[in-house]
Amino acid sequence: MTFGVFLAVIGAALLHAGWNAIVKKGLSKQSTMFVLSIAQTLIGIVVALGKPFPEPQVWPWLFASGLIQMAYQLLLAYAYEQGDLSRVYPIARGSAPMMVALVSILFLSDPMETIEYIGVMVLGLGIAFMAWGALTNRESRRLLPFAFGSALATAGYTLTDGLGARVSGDPVQYVGWLMILSACFYMPAAIALRGNTVIRAGRKDWILGLVAGAASFGAYAIVVWAMTVAPLALVAALRETSILFAVLLGWLLFGERMDRGKIIATVLIVSGVILTRL
Repeated sequence: MTFGVFLAVIGAALLHAGWNAIVKKGLSKQSTMFVLSIAQTLIGIVVALGKPFPEPQVWPWLFASGLIQMAYQLLLAYAYEQGDLSRVYPIARGSAPMMVALVSILFLSDPMETIEYIGVMVLGLGIAFMAWGALTNRESRRLLPFAFGSALATAGYTLTDGLGARVSGDPVQYVGWLMILSACFYMPAAIALRGNTVIRAGRKDWILGLVAGAASFGAYAIVVWAMTVAPLALVAALRETSILFAVLLGWLLFGERMDRGKIIATVLIVSGVILTRL
C-alpha cells in the first residue's frame, strides 16, 4: 500500500465516523438518514451520467448490496435512537469483521493463521466489554440488537461490494449506481415503518442529511477504490480506525461518558480488527 492510498483510507475512516456523528446529532435519526439517502441518490445520478451503463454481470451485485445497505441504514438509525455514538459505533463496526472471520472458520473452511485466531478472540473480548458497559451503565439494552444487526449488514455489503467492484472494473461507477439502488430500497422501507413523518424533515435535518450523504459517498467511494489498488485485507483493517474517530467525536462533540471500560473496550476492538486483517 502506497502512502497516498494510506492517507486516503484514513481520510475515508474520518468521513465515515463523521457522517455517523451527523446522523446521531439529527433531531430525528430516521429523517436524517432519509435525507442522506436523497443526497446519495443525487450524487449517484451525477456519477452514473458520466459513466458507461453497468454490464449485466454487475447488476446482481448491485441489487444484493442495495438490499443489504437498506437493512444497514434502518438498523443503524434505530441504534442511534437508543444509544451513544461512542457505544453504538464500535459495536456495529467491530462486530462485522468478527462475523466474517467466524463464518470463514465455521462454514468456508478458509485457512487462518494463529495471529488471526488471536485477533478474533481479542475482538470478541472488546465487543463483550463494550456491550457489558451498556448494561452496567443503565443504557438502553435495545441498542444492542440494532447495533449487532447493522454489523451483520456491514459484513454482508463489505463482501458483496468488494467482489462487485472487481466485476465492474470501475469502482466509481459501481458506487454511483449502488447509492441510487440503496436509496430506492431504503426510502420506501423507512416510509412503511415510520409513515409520512420521516419525510417531514426539519431544516436542520435537511442540512445535516445532505452533508452526511456527501460524506458517506466520499468515504465509501475511497474505500472501494482503495480495494482495487491495494490488498483488500489491509484496506479493511485500516478503515476500522474510524472506530477511534467515532469514540473521540462522541466524547468531544456530544459530551458522551468516557470511562475506563469504554476506553479498554475500544482499544481491544481496534486491536482485534487489525490482527484479523493482517
